[in-house]
Formats: sequence, structure tokens, C-alpha cells
Amino acid sequence: MVGAGISRRRVLAAGGGLAALAVAGCGSDSGRPSGGGGGDKPALQQWYHQYGEAGTQQAVEKYAKEYPDATVGIQWSPGDYDKKTATALLTDQGPDVFEYVNGPTIDMIKAGQVVELTDLPGDTKDDFTPSLIARMSYQDKLYAIPQVTDMQLLVYRKSLLSAAGIQPPQTVDELQAAAKALTTDKVKGLFVGNDGGVGVLGGPALWSAGLDYLTDDNQFGFDDPAAVESLHKLRELFTSKTLLLGAPTDWSDPSAFTQGLTAMQFTGLWTLPVIEKAFPNDYGVLPWPKLNATTGKPSVPVGAYGSCVNAKSKNVDAAKKFVQWLWVGQTDKQLDFAQSYGFHIPARKSLAAKAEKLKSGPAADAVTFVNENGHAQTPILWSPKSSSAYSDALNRIIRSGSDPATEIKTVKSVVDAELKRIAG
Repeated sequence: MVGAGISRRRVLAAGGGLAALAVAGCGSDSGRPSGGGGGDKPALQQWYHQYGEAGTQQAVEKYAKEYPDATVGIQWSPGDYDKKTATALLTDQGPDVFEYVNGPTIDMIKAGQVVELTDLPGDTKDDFTPSLIARMSYQDKLYAIPQVTDMQLLVYRKSLLSAAGIQPPQTVDELQAAAKALTTDKVKGLFVGNDGGVGVLGGPALWSAGLDYLTDDNQFGFDDPAAVESLHKLRELFTSKTLLLGAPTDWSDPSAFTQGLTAMQFTGLWTLPVIEKAFPNDYGVLPWPKLNATTGKPSVPVGAYGSCVNAKSKNVDAAKKFVQWLWVGQTDKQLDFAQSYGFHIPARKSLAAKAEKLKSGPAADAVTFVNENGHAQTPILWSPKSSSAYSDALNRIIRSGSDPATEIKTVKSVVDAELKRIAG
């Protein structure tokens, strides 16, 4: 939806949830329930980042109000929610329950800042998307309950591609050629964010080359010539004069696409209702294409906010019970959260099968991409420091023309040290 940029660039940002966002004040409201919790009921504080989709805040406030066993206050936080939450966990003033990108970081888990939630799903565990459960687990212990699944994809105007005699691109080279052919004096061929893709293409660049952040045995995953080639192509895109840069809104908002500023945009599933309204039956969706005809695979990034419990909560058991009630037991609310405020995929397979709005058209194609080409954003052992190192390298490669091979070596040294630290 319009204004969704604050929300979605955080859950699906390059390197695993880090994004360069301006810090905005959250006001004086602490979000804590007043009146001591209402009789004998415990008082809980639940934190959310500021979703851009209209109606989302009212929905979660309604869910909380309907919980019978505690008085739950909602804090709705604009600005750099990730930093604010991580800081709050170091104090005694943090929330009882909070959402976090792809579940808590490995550092939060290792520091004992979050409570293990392995028992909460019960016999519904196998109903949750397996990749999300795996991403929010460490050493076979679960630390967050997935709320809703988000994904990124390419959207394109069918009529513009048809007029230019272009087929939907299946490789990165074809994407570059299509962007060039679609660029005119009024329309750019492709929009991947105002930073040229630094914030969103780190994962797709690896997956398109058949690589990943880490290997299956948790070693650095992209010290490889194919990664060098793939990252170099991002630089070529940036310098090609076919990318839209300086758009009024960023990649997670469909405005650049719906206003006709670009023929193709890398964005998210949540934007499709707005795009459908702007261009009925005149748009299609694609995964990020594979590197070339013989290397890699198409891919879509998949991420989810996970509901976590603060280990410093004065009501840990009550907080766990609330999380279980909302994100395990209340399937009607989970389906509402996924479908009513932009398009998202329910985190549970049984609910995804009931999501009527995802059963036809481009939305159905997008769900197929998740099933066939989806990648969880980053592995649990990809630490915030590793994420920052890769994001910095991407910025230097894409925007400044640094040598990809040299930058990959720099990232590898940081990641190797982080993996050793985490294992220690």
C-alpha cells in the first residue's frame, strides 16, 4: 500500500533485515496499559514496527483488546524500530512481547535476551512454513512464532513489454536488455530502489548465481567467480542509465510503478492490490531471474516478522500465553492479518490454502514462486555484523564501482570471524 516503505524495506532488506532508515521519534506514549492491568489480569506491552498498510494498527489493537487473560497495550513505533528494540532489550523498560525481523538475531539468543518458545506451536508446528520455523530456531529450539510471510518479486507492465517486442526476462542479461529497451525519455526500464539495489538485491544476486550467504555446513557461501560476475552485473545496471533513481517513494511502495515512472519494479506481494487497481490485467510478476542460461536459478526473497518474548519481562508466562493465543490459536485473526491489509501469505500452510485472494492472477503466480524459488532472507548464523559488512560492500560495488572480488574477500574475513565467535 502507499506508505508501506517503512514497513517492508525492513523485513526484506539486504543482509538480513538491516536498512538505512532515518530515526524518527515515537512520541511520549509508552504503550503500556494504564490502571495496573485491570484487576487481577497481568499487564503486557506488545511492540510493533509501523506498518504502512492502512488498517493494520487498528487490527492489532483490536486483537489485543479481545484477549481475555491480560490487558495488552500496543506500542506502534515509527522510525528505526530494529535499533530501538535491540536497545530496549538491554534495559528493564522493554516490551513483554515484540515482533522482530525473521525472529530474534543470533546475538539476542546467545545473550539470553529472548525466551525459548519451542512448546508454543504444539501439534501445529508442522503446519507452519518449514523455512520460517528453521529461520527462527537455533540448536533445535524455537525463539519466535512466525506472523505472516512477505516476499519480493518483479512486477512488469504487460502492454509496455508487448509494445517493445520483449518477453518477460528469464536471465539477468535479458533483464538488462529489457530495461534498456523499455527506457524512454519519460519512463525508466527498471526500479530496484533509490539506492540502486543495495538494500534489496544482495540475496537475489547470490541465489541467481546458485550460491547463498552460507553453505549447508555453515561456512562462508560466496567466495566464488559466479558471485563476482553477479555482483558486477548489479554495477552494470546502476551505470546503464536504465534504472529509476530518486523516485518519490522507495522499492516497497508501488507508486513509482503505478505512476508510470518505470516499466518494471522489484517490490513485494503486498503491493498487488494497488497495482491491480491502477493497471487491471495489465501487469505480471516474475522472480528475480537466474544469472545466465547455464548458471543459477530464479529466486524470490521470503521473510517474516516473528513474535518474540522478552526474557526480562515480569510476566514471561503470561506473555508466552498471549503469543500462543494470537499467533497459534487465533487462525481467523492470522488470516485477516495476511489478507486484509495488502497481500501477504499466511505463515501456516492450512491458512495459505484458505487465502482466497491469493488463488488467482499474479498473486497466485507469486505464491508458486515462493513454493518453487523461495529463499529465507538469511540463515540464523548470519549475524548483524555480517549483514552490515555485506551491505557496505554492496554499496561500494554498486554505487562506487569497487572490485567485487576484493569486496567479497573483505566480507568473508568478517563473516569467518563472526562464525568463530558464535561457535565459541
